[in-house]
Amino acid sequence: MNEKDLLLAIDQGTQSARALVFDPHGSLVAKARVPIEPYFSPQVGWAEQHPQVFWEAICQACRKLWTKPDELQEAVSLSSLRQRLAAVALTTQRATVINLDRNGQPLRPAILWLDQRRTSGLKPIGGLWGLAFRLGGLTQTVAYLQAEAEANWIATHQPEIWRQTAKYVLLSGYLTYRLTDQWVDSVACQVGYIPFDYKHFRWADRRDWKWLALPLDPSMLLELKPPASQLGEITPEAAEASGIPAGLPLIAAGADKACEVIGAGCLQPHLACLSYGTTATINTTHRKYIEAIPLIPPYPSAIPGAYNLEIQIYRGFWMVSWFKQEFGQSEQRLAEQQGKEAEQLFDELVRAVPPGCEGLVLQPYWSPGLRFPGPEARGAVIGFRDAHTRAHLYRAILEGLAYALREGAERISKRSGIAIRELRIAGGGSQSQAAMQITADIFGLTAARPHVYEASGLGAAIDAAVGIGIHPDFDTAIREMTHLGDTFDPDPKRHAQYDEIYRRIYLQVYNRLRPLYEELQNLLGE
Repeated sequence: MNEKDLLLAIDQGTQSARALVFDPHGSLVAKARVPIEPYFSPQVGWAEQHPQVFWEAICQACRKLWTKPDELQEAVSLSSLRQRLAAVALTTQRATVINLDRNGQPLRPAILWLDQRRTSGLKPIGGLWGLAFRLGGLTQTVAYLQAEAEANWIATHQPEIWRQTAKYVLLSGYLTYRLTDQWVDSVACQVGYIPFDYKHFRWADRRDWKWLALPLDPSMLLELKPPASQLGEITPEAAEASGIPAGLPLIAAGADKACEVIGAGCLQPHLACLSYGTTATINTTHRKYIEAIPLIPPYPSAIPGAYNLEIQIYRGFWMVSWFKQEFGQSEQRLAEQQGKEAEQLFDELVRAVPPGCEGLVLQPYWSPGLRFPGPEARGAVIGFRDAHTRAHLYRAILEGLAYALREGAERISKRSGIAIRELRIAGGGSQSQAAMQITADIFGLTAARPHVYEASGLGAAIDAAVGIGIHPDFDTAIREMTHLGDTFDPDPKRHAQYDEIYRRIYLQVYNRLRPLYEELQNLLGE
């Protein structure tokens, strides 16, 4: 056996930090999880967290891994775990930003991707770019991007903080700096309101409109390296804090969604990866730059030179948490008594309701999208009658999410010219048998789970395996390290029923209600 044959993947999510060890076959050898407070809200709609919380969480997860892991394969001795590590890779939540001073110290709490603050009254982009956006009907989209950019809010409302900012980094860049003492980050982590050239995998040219929309200077940005390249080595200071061996190479991976895609084995464009997390997404991997939605770029893949075409449902499986909080108290109490997860009992609710929810149809735009479907969008539930119960509403949530992602899949297929033929589903919502079967039935496609729940961590481990030569290329690594778990085949009768609802009802709802959404915007002064 190769003495150095294990791969450490660190996955810093919104609700926890996880330290995961994989072998070259993709088996999860050991796991340690440390929950964190997701964020605090100084004002309604804000979501912030101290960067030190993230750093301490990954250090604590790693220390737990060496002493008392949550999971450990019987064939692996705890005493040899660190000695057998060949490399480490890092994946994190996307679009969480941190202002650092010249000494690498945070100047304010991180602004998380969940944050909803916006900056009003910004000067529109003028000149030739402004004219081009007006001619292309994109002025509103660009203004939305400017208003959403955290950098604009900080520069406008906390100018003293902005003046002291030497580096403006994503969470991945901050944690990489803490691990290696290097101002560097992976290309595949660059997702956010930053001046990144998504087509060429580099910072935008100075003539690009993004520099007009954001107050950033190139000196504030990090050096970028492609996935599977070495970012640096674990410093003695980081080794003392985390227990990760000093000198271990840190290999560039990608953001959590990008790693999840390859961890689910979705290397070819006909394979779609659905992520059933707080934000529900559908991703496909392509070698060609394609904008599924105009002006919204594909994101960098965790594979060098590739793109992830992505459609988001921003408050995806958050709605399941919302339902549990607002309507699921009895299931939560019963689950606690039986030692089960409440979601298992919710699956029983789903089975009590027929497909189509007896006419109840939900459109899951609880938070608006940028251009899918549009910034004015709101959630809608139509078809209520006196026979409907909370069980109908819960099933309608699952069906509505699958309808929305199917619409996204059709948009991706139309833009790329490649039909989606198979589904891989990851994320917390994938643990619901009901959600898996409903998705297969609505798409009319076979849906499978990855063989491990920790698909993002596995994707990071795949990058590490290729980066240090355990596997010669990504084709080999994905073939050796990803495998199918439970598989759900569509029922033809249910698919036909869902197809009628999707085409005749669901796809009509947004366009019919859009004028009312716009009126609500005007009335509320949004």
